[in-house]
Amino acid sequence: MLAYLRGRIVQKNYGSAIIETGGVGYEVFLCEPSLEALGPEGGAAELFIAESISMYGGTALYGFRSKEEKNLFDLFRDAVPNTGAKKALDYLGKAVKSMPDFAGAVAAKDSKRLTAIFGFTAKTSDKLISALKDKLPAAGPAGPGPGAASGAYMQAMNALTALGFRAGEARSALEEAAAEAGPGASAESIIRLALRRLSPK
Repeated sequence: MLAYLRGRIVQKNYGSAIIETGGVGYEVFLCEPSLEALGPEGGAAELFIAESISMYGGTALYGFRSKEEKNLFDLFRDAVPNTGAKKALDYLGKAVKSMPDFAGAVAAKDSKRLTAIFGFTAKTSDKLISALKDKLPAAGPAGPGPGAASGAYMQAMNALTALGFRAGEARSALEEAAAEAGPGASAESIIRLALRRLSPK
């Protein structure tokens, strides 16, 4: 079983990347935040890998930038009813914005927070809470998210919703702002960048 890849990024596609190692190119599927953070074509990549065999007999590879991402993907796939690899990757793409805060919301059974902050539907939020409430590790200090420190992302999200912006439009602007601001950006800088996108032209 393939568990880890380190190699050169040959090509980035919508939803996947081709990683060349040992003269062989592997297509690896990633959630959108991880794919964006992977780096440019020609650069180096290190990914943890999960394999999934489809009902048609083919094998697909799913990639993760950390063991924590892979563990959460495995948990989605194994613990949440009716969740295959593709849906688990979709869930991961939302949760990876701030994995400690996601775990905290599930532990607190806070469906509204999962809906407003992470973008899950109300039905999915309830399903995730029911399936994962006793399985996720305890939430520790907020660590870095895909574009900025997760604590800063959450502070910015709370500030924008307090200003009256709808959660959906605020989330979209924040994701772009966090990617532009880069790792370690403060909540204030993310808010400024997000407001530029939300302000009327």
